[in-house]
Parts: sequence; C-alpha cells; structure tokens
Amino acid sequence: MSKTSFYLITDAHYMSKMNWVEGKPFTLRERGDQIALRATPEILDTYLDMIIADKDTDTVLFLGDNVDDGDYVSHAEFIERLERLKSAGKKVYLTYATHDYCGAGDDENNFHLARAYTEDKVEYIPFMRKHELFDYYFDYGARQALSVHRESGSYSVMLGDKARLVMIIDNGNGRSHCGLFEDGMRWLEGQLSEAEENGEYELIAVHHPILPPFEIYRQLGEHELYGGYRKMTELLLKYNVRAVFTGHTHIQSIKKYEGENCRFFYDISTSALANSGGKMRKVTLNTESGLCTVESIIADSIKGLDSGALSSYEYMYSLNFPGIWESLLPLGAKDINAFLSEAEGYLPVDKLQKHRALLQLLLRRADNTTLSRAAKLGRVWKELTPKEKDRAKSTPLKEVMFVLLRHFYTGNAPYTPDTPEYRIINGVLKRADRLINTFNIKKFKSIIPPDSSLSESADELLYNNRTGDDDGICFSLK
Repeated sequence: MSKTSFYLITDAHYMSKMNWVEGKPFTLRERGDQIALRATPEILDTYLDMIIADKDTDTVLFLGDNVDDGDYVSHAEFIERLERLKSAGKKVYLTYATHDYCGAGDDENNFHLARAYTEDKVEYIPFMRKHELFDYYFDYGARQALSVHRESGSYSVMLGDKARLVMIIDNGNGRSHCGLFEDGMRWLEGQLSEAEENGEYELIAVHHPILPPFEIYRQLGEHELYGGYRKMTELLLKYNVRAVFTGHTHIQSIKKYEGENCRFFYDISTSALANSGGKMRKVTLNTESGLCTVESIIADSIKGLDSGALSSYEYMYSLNFPGIWESLLPLGAKDINAFLSEAEGYLPVDKLQKHRALLQLLLRRADNTTLSRAAKLGRVWKELTPKEKDRAKSTPLKEVMFVLLRHFYTGNAPYTPDTPEYRIINGVLKRADRLINTFNIKKFKSIIPPDSSLSESADELLYNNRTGDDDGICFSLK
C-alpha cells in the first residue's frame, strides 16, 4: 500500500467521574485547570467513536497528559479506552508526560498528590509514579517497537513499510528539563541514522514542543519547551526530519523552522482535546510520493454531555480563560461583588478585594472603550477611511480582543495587515514600544524576543504569519 494514516490526540486530561461530585472544591479545581474537566470521559469517547468508525485508518497516537492527575482510577479507565481501540483493530502508540504521574524526591514535577473532590473538601488518593508508567503502558507502543530506549521509555515503530516514527518520552525531571538526556539523544540519533540508511521517512512525536507557537511564549516560559530544543533542532535538520508532532501548549499551531541548505521541519502542535480549541488531527502519508497531509477534526457535539444549546466548542470555550473573561468583563463593569464571586478560582480574589474601586473603574473603562479611541491612541485615526472610522466608532475594543482570545487556542487569528483592526492595534503597540524604550521598562523588555519589538511580536497573535493555516498542511517528506 502506498498510503498509511494515523489519528493524533494529545492532552486528553482524562479524569474519572469516580473522583468528584458537584461542589465548590471541584468547581474551583475545574476553573484552575481551564479545561472541561468534568466532561473529559464524554469528550474522549466521542472522538474514539469517530476513530473507530474510520475503517481506513488503523493507527492512533496519544502524546501525553493523557490523564489529568496521575491517579490510578483515571489511568485504569483510560486503559479501558485503549483496549476498546485495540478491539476495533486499531494500533495504539502512546507517550506520557507530567500530568500522568506525581513527582517524588528531586523530581520537579508540579504534581505531587492526586486528588478527589467531595461536596466540601479535597481528599488525596493513590497515584502513579513515573517509573511505573513504562510497564503499565507497555502494550501500547513498546511491545511493538523496533527499538526501545529503556531509560526514558522512548521507542520507535514502523508506519507502513517506509515511515519510521519515534515516540519520545521525556526523561527529564518534569520542570526545568523536559526532554532526553545525553544517552537518549544518542539513541535517537541512532534511530534517525538507521532510518536514513534504510531509505525510510522519519517522523517524531513528543509531548513538549520543539518550536514555541509564538515567540513571546519562548520568552515567558522557555522551560515549557522540549529540554535541549536547540540540539534537537540541529538533529532534525541534519537528518531531514520534516515533521515533529507535539502537544502540551493546548494551542493549535503549525510552525516551520528553516535552516541552512534549504533544510526545514514543521512543529505540528495539536490543541488539548478538552479545551476550546479541542481537535484531533489525522495525518496521511503517501509513501510513494512522499507527501504528508495533515488535517484537523472537531466534534460538533459531545455524546452524553448536557451542554444546553451550546456546541462543543462554545461549551468548552466558556470554561477557558478567554471565554471566562468574555463573561466576567461586562459583569465586573456592572456589579463588582458578582465579579469577585465568579472570579474565585480564576483570579487572586483576596488581593483584588483590597482594590475594589480601582478594579471596577478599570473594568468599566475596558467595557466601554471603542476601537476609535484605540485608533486615536495609536495615532492611526487619520489613516482610516470614512467607512473604517464609522466601523471603529461603533465597535467596542473588547469585541476585537475577544476575537483574538477565541483564536489563541484554535489558531488562525483573522486580523491580517490589510484590516483596520490590525493597523489600530499595531499603532497602539508601536506607541507602547516607544514608551518601553524611552523609560527602559525592563519587565516588558524581558518578554520581547531579542532583536524584535512588542508590535512585531504581536503579529503572530493577530494573524497566521506562520504557514497560513494552523488546522492543516500538505508537504513533502523527501
């Protein structure tokens, strides 16, 4: 066969319904996680139904943070889902990451205890340690492997007869280094070298991204990238690896890195299944022509979930930080007490209580500011056409900002340089750049990439200046 394909799911954050009941403790936990935590079983089952219905695709990849709290009960139920795929004739290859276990000793994993939630309190429950995961998930990748790197648990498998897939499992300490150590990198290079000698196409899957979805992301949280991403970049270019499939950021993104001698690769990041950008990807390889096609698939509705009249996207968006602010901002402008009550779990309410009057003033100003006021602030008002001015006068600035927030996780923000929204926001940011430089505001300078500016860095948040479409791409593996 000249074609082979696979589905890719990442950051399912599965939580067993055995671990919670309705009550304030779980409500605050879900708010803190910023995902549809209570619906993760229904969400995962809906996507698995779609995969099983596709009789032409027999492989599924899971890229880590498969469960949310590392507890044994959620892992056991997740395994039941994997067995369902296997019973339907699917091959399952899996990696795991920091949400899948709890740390111990010098492990810097942020997650130290798994929790269950009663109506009025939090209880601690048994959880998985990292060293247990290899044997626990052995049947879902390592057993079928061409080669296994036992220290990390990473392994390689064949997709069809001409594509070698390396599934990397971080053997870092969970925080300051999320990647392979030296021995793991030697093993990886050996796999890539062997694939090159055999004339095989090379693909890599790993939880943490090699390339940040936005350059500001690198400045704010470099430790969230794959540890040793610079060395990994050199290795990918050396062996002409064209595609790395990643997760972790919860952001739908396809980003290209170009090196010397026309060498390049794509970091294809898939959003978390249970957030507002939640999708899975389907990847099809034509092993004769070398073409790799990536598409994204979203479920319009989630089976078994009572979301009222909301679509699956709208339901999950309402639980994400962007959607939360879309409801909180007008609430805060009208009723600061209701705002502070609803903001518990999202914001440091105890600190905000001390500045209630100032907070409400700022919220009212943010709620009422129009795009025209921003255009004058950014000194681009005179450049707008009469039609654009009329539109700016009638458009609240918050509407534009919420459009951007809606696209933060889903990718493909719409404000290209030919739109008035882009020119207005760019004008405001250019003024901010001048203030930052004039007064040498180091706090802001630290988040701006080297040899760049705030206005330039914001471009990739305003529109897709990466590949044109974060949902899909077609490129050659040759």
